Amino acid sequence: MSPLLINGRTEKDLIRACLQGERTAQKEIFQMYSGKMLAICLRYTRNRQEAEDIFQDGFVKVFTHLHEFESQGSFEGWVRKIMIHTALRTNKKKYISHEETGLDHIPEDMVLPEVFSLLSEAELIQLISSLPDGYRIVFNMFAIEGFSHREISEMLGIEESTSRSQLAKARKLLQEKVLSHYNQAV
Repeated sequence: MSPLLINGRTEKDLIRACLQGERTAQKEIFQMYSGKMLAICLRYTRNRQEAEDIFQDGFVKVFTHLHEFESQGSFEGWVRKIMIHTALRTNKKKYISHEETGLDHIPEDMVLPEVFSLLSEAELIQLISSLPDGYRIVFNMFAIEGFSHREISEMLGIEESTSRSQLAKARKLLQEKVLSHYNQAV
């Protein structure tokens, strides 16, 4: 059951209206999801301009392929998947192949949990955004989006061991950045 949304219409009503070409319904859906989807795009890019380009392309795809949404899962999840795939396609050209790969395991030093509590969400996102492209993308897909290494390898066209390696390197580098940030603040 869809909750009431803008102007008393449900999500299902808005989707139906969009399929009938109603521009106001498109605007309402865009406004409803724009904040969350831009945040996703920002996690896969180094700067806001690039994120906004991906965001725009993603919403064009949402409305172009809206007839393919089958109402079996959440609409937000479907839109999220389109944004992630759009970001991945955009980054594929400059992606992991330029970064060192091959380590299957990197020992992780434990970062004290209280260090993370001293960081704001914006500071943590900034630190994640500063990771090299391959590290950042795999970290986002695994740690934030919840994809498995198998799914990541299929989506990015890499080996599962490369995905694991990129994640381990991302975690290690992120820990170093968090500790450095913490030490500068203290």
